[in-house]
Amino acid sequence: MSVFDGPLLGTAYYPEYMPEGHRDVERDLDLMVAAGIRVIRVGESVWSTWEPREGLFDLEWLTPVLDAAHARGIAVILGTPTYAIPPWLQLKHPELAVELADGRHARWGARQEVDFTNPVFLSSAERVIRAVLERHGRHPAVVAVQLDNEPGLHLIHNPATVDRFRVSLKEQYGTTDALNEAWGLTYWSHRIGSWDELWAPGGNSTPAYDLAWRRFQARCTTEFIAWQADIARAYIDEGTQLTTCIAYNRAAVDDVALGGVLDVVSGNAYLDMQDALDRHSPSRFGQSVWFTTSPAALFQQADRMRSSQQGSFLVTETGATTIAGSHQNRPPFPGQLRQVALALVARGARLVSYWHWHTLHSGAETYWGGILGHDLQPGRVYDEIASIGASLTPDLNGLVPDTDIGLLFSRDSRWLMQFHPPLAVGASGDKASYDRILGRFAEAASLAGLQCGYVSTEQLPSAEELLEQYPVFVVAGAIALSDEASSTLTRYAELGGRLVLGIRSGYGDEIGRARVATAPGLFREAAGVRYREYSNVGTVSVQDGTAEAWIDHLELEGADALLGYADERFAAWPAATSHAHGLGSVVTVGTLPDPRSLAHLLGGTRLTASLVRDLPDTVTAHTATNAAGDRVLFLHNWSATSVDTVVTGYGQISLGAWDVRIVTFKETP
Repeated sequence: MSVFDGPLLGTAYYPEYMPEGHRDVERDLDLMVAAGIRVIRVGESVWSTWEPREGLFDLEWLTPVLDAAHARGIAVILGTPTYAIPPWLQLKHPELAVELADGRHARWGARQEVDFTNPVFLSSAERVIRAVLERHGRHPAVVAVQLDNEPGLHLIHNPATVDRFRVSLKEQYGTTDALNEAWGLTYWSHRIGSWDELWAPGGNSTPAYDLAWRRFQARCTTEFIAWQADIARAYIDEGTQLTTCIAYNRAAVDDVALGGVLDVVSGNAYLDMQDALDRHSPSRFGQSVWFTTSPAALFQQADRMRSSQQGSFLVTETGATTIAGSHQNRPPFPGQLRQVALALVARGARLVSYWHWHTLHSGAETYWGGILGHDLQPGRVYDEIASIGASLTPDLNGLVPDTDIGLLFSRDSRWLMQFHPPLAVGASGDKASYDRILGRFAEAASLAGLQCGYVSTEQLPSAEELLEQYPVFVVAGAIALSDEASSTLTRYAELGGRLVLGIRSGYGDEIGRARVATAPGLFREAAGVRYREYSNVGTVSVQDGTAEAWIDHLELEGADALLGYADERFAAWPAATSHAHGLGSVVTVGTLPDPRSLAHLLGGTRLTASLVRDLPDTVTAHTATNAAGDRVLFLHNWSATSVDTVVTGYGQISLGAWDVRIVTFKETP
């Protein structure tokens, strides 16, 4: 039985960061036990402490922490310290610095400035990994090893890496003529006659090149973590799990590929607190922030984590109070920490771990709040986290979340839209266009009370299997989509599914070329609609609502109009259509409607409808099945106002401000 079978609370724990005279491991761990914290994460950020001089190791400083944790039944995730290199290494080997797209090198003084593909770096990294794990990997407290931390920050443009990219293209395409044809390199005199003629990525303007480059960089990240995993397995016991903390917004990350080389996926779940968690607050899906900004975005974040391995996951970092910069001080209102933790648990998290235990007294993240403040005394945040620990009963063990609707996640389309953004922000292209498009559908699904599941393009099963999982499936913003994937999705509708197509879906192929076909490409016949023109717009009126950013000039070819523009400038075109296809249907949405209008277009049946009546619009309802086979209902009130709702078999339930209630049905109603 794994320690992660049931949901647990955890925290990152760094006593080595504390000022002299203020380190008290015994007291800290006793406070953790009292709060229900059962996991700590240690050791991943301090290579220069493990190896203060090249080849000279100090490995015993962590032993008292591990021993004290084990004595209290606290499990440990031990990190390999390879993401923040020691100054002696960068001084000896300045060539290890990451070269950026413009030819400059990342300056030393932060973290992850290193070209982790460089053999010199790998040699030093292997030495410290082996030393740390040989000493501590089989300690009875260690239940998991975190390999590196938040990998894939930079796209590495160092010459040797670019050379390996050229080699990979030669292996893929065979000849330069094949590459010239595939990428359309006749344009602007870019045809190459030998592989060394392929220019460096920093000056590239060809979309297919950029997509291939992003895929290659993500493979480098996966190979680096897989390399560490191979080393680590020699130093850990059977059952000790390998993971890495994934930051899902990193430039060079393929979370599904990473999941393939790990025992369990883990990641960050950071979010804005206070009024941002009010369900009536405007969402900021797609804006250039690295944290989520609404309840719908929080659930999307959790559902994306679950999709990495299509199973449970660990949250190795989430905010205890303020996050990031010294100017971003928005500690959670009372109740919000519990809300967030149980939202993550409801969607499959087996660990919710806070970054971090102590608020730091120095360093870049001095004002990133921990469970204990700068005075190192337990207070309101500690007390609320303790209340969460009391909520994690055996009824929540082994939760498998329910889903009402599926959404395709196309990483290639996201990368392609970062290179060629279709949407605008002001006078510039919006590099978050894909997140903005897909996020609008996630927000609409949440508003409709639908529980989401994500499927990455490389995980797309057969049409029959897809229909078994999802009666409604959304394909939005998927501009890079293969013939095979398009055929599977069309077949899904033919078999009886409701396929919902958003803007740009089907417009391009799997390497980013615009299709030689009338849009929406291979979906045209099944959708019963076509378009040859499209427009960027501001905000336009639709029936009983608004739309923004984009309009496909849809022309009916058998489909029925579902939604029209009230704005007379665009009234000639429907905003959304529906067309019967086989036993199912295809809904085409040719704009970005407001979330409420889009919610009406999604359709589908809410699985929670039989359990909850009179659901206030500030309340979300999510369900899962636990290890005992019981149905578990989570009710979240994302509001500062108390509300009531009615639950089958339980009658009226009151929810206070920022409140959560969990109801377990021992017999499914």
